[in-house]
Amino acid sequence: MKPSSFKHVLGLIVFLSGLSIFSQTEIKNSVLDAETFLPLESASVYVKNTTTGTITNADGKFVLVVPEKYVSDTLVISSIGYKSYKVPVNEFDSSFDVYLEPDVASLDEILLVANTRPKTGNDIMLRALERLSENLPDSAYLEKGFVRHKERNKKEFKWLVEGAITLYDSSYQTNTTEFLKINVDEVRKSYDLRDVDSLLTYTAYLKDKSNNKDLKARNLRRDTIKTSSLVKAIKWNDTRINGLENLFHGKLNLVRNSNKPRALFNEKMLDQHLFSLDTILVDNDRKIYKIKISKGKDYINLETKGIYNDGYHANGWIYIYWDTYAIKKIEYELVAASSAQKSRSKTLFGTQVNHKLIINYMEYQDKMYPSYIYYETPKLVNVGTKTGNLAAGEEEESNPEERYYYTVQEILFTEIISDKEKIKEALNSTWDPDIFSPRPYNKAFWKNYNTLLESEEEEKLIQDLTKRSSLFKE
Repeated sequence: MKPSSFKHVLGLIVFLSGLSIFSQTEIKNSVLDAETFLPLESASVYVKNTTTGTITNADGKFVLVVPEKYVSDTLVISSIGYKSYKVPVNEFDSSFDVYLEPDVASLDEILLVANTRPKTGNDIMLRALERLSENLPDSAYLEKGFVRHKERNKKEFKWLVEGAITLYDSSYQTNTTEFLKINVDEVRKSYDLRDVDSLLTYTAYLKDKSNNKDLKARNLRRDTIKTSSLVKAIKWNDTRINGLENLFHGKLNLVRNSNKPRALFNEKMLDQHLFSLDTILVDNDRKIYKIKISKGKDYINLETKGIYNDGYHANGWIYIYWDTYAIKKIEYELVAASSAQKSRSKTLFGTQVNHKLIINYMEYQDKMYPSYIYYETPKLVNVGTKTGNLAAGEEEESNPEERYYYTVQEILFTEIISDKEKIKEALNSTWDPDIFSPRPYNKAFWKNYNTLLESEEEEKLIQDLTKRSSLFKE
């Protein structure tokens, strides 16, 4: 055989071997409530005893790519308060919808036999806080995931970025500022049709970059500012407001950062929150506390540099496992409460809800890892209808439907890596958390990568966005 022919055959063998190694099975369907026939949003869909999984979208639909090595394993579809659906992956029928039946434990019966257990929401939450060192990872790990960043006003989508990320965390016991970092591995989509006439952002940018932090108001004319300067200011603001590191290092990473001195969930959390036990549900055959989060006596301050993020009260729900006190899910929002914050929120955003957060955790090898994060916040933009002299920070006249954006970040984690050698190898590479820089599209990478499925409404709006923007920016 000629050397060239041998190389060709060898290459073919390697290629076919690669197909075998990376062959996948795609399953998709809709998950519905068996009583109401309504779609179940955020239901978990995963392969048992693995970290391969996803969640359903607003229409109850999902798509999951399962590695071939797991096709004989059990697929689990679960949602808090419902009986789980379980079936081998290779027996799953994508032609029939999945219906989950409601499942609620008896609160009175459980409390009667629980003489030695905490009985109030506050006490249960304090116990969960005590158990964080047992329930969260105590050694370094990597998580692979998918991130979707989207911004829209009341009329249309203005910005969409999708990418693959790697999260490194050394353990719960360490400080995230020093020992947690993120890398953007690939970018799939990057459509940007935002308005750039934001004098308010430009003024904040000037103050931040100036040595004089008390920079006096100055007259600014849009027609005297280079568009490139405005774009630079907007990119600075993107990182300041919506950077991935800010989300993971900040106060809204409620559970992971509870060991920080000024954390929202720490030993003084009852000053800012009240927790009341609502009922006990069932999650994948395990009892789980459903606890209402409401306001405490003190206002909440996120202490965001350069932004007035004080004067909030909390509202939401937290779900805690009965047996281990591990936190399974948090639904958390911050509502303007102080006079100053109410006025600011109404004037700038037209809403009193400034921050919405959902964090889901999955149990893997007896530890709880983040599996899904949803974060929404309004962000002011200037969409002016007149030009002229404006004092720094002064608003232009604008259309109420266009003057601020709903900014949403979603992160789905699908793989946990605890192998020390792989972690060491990853840490020796260059890390870059900037998701906002367009990168070449890697078609082969995305072919078998698990992503979040858009809802029908989102898909329609995104299609409209793509008509006015090039698809994959090179």
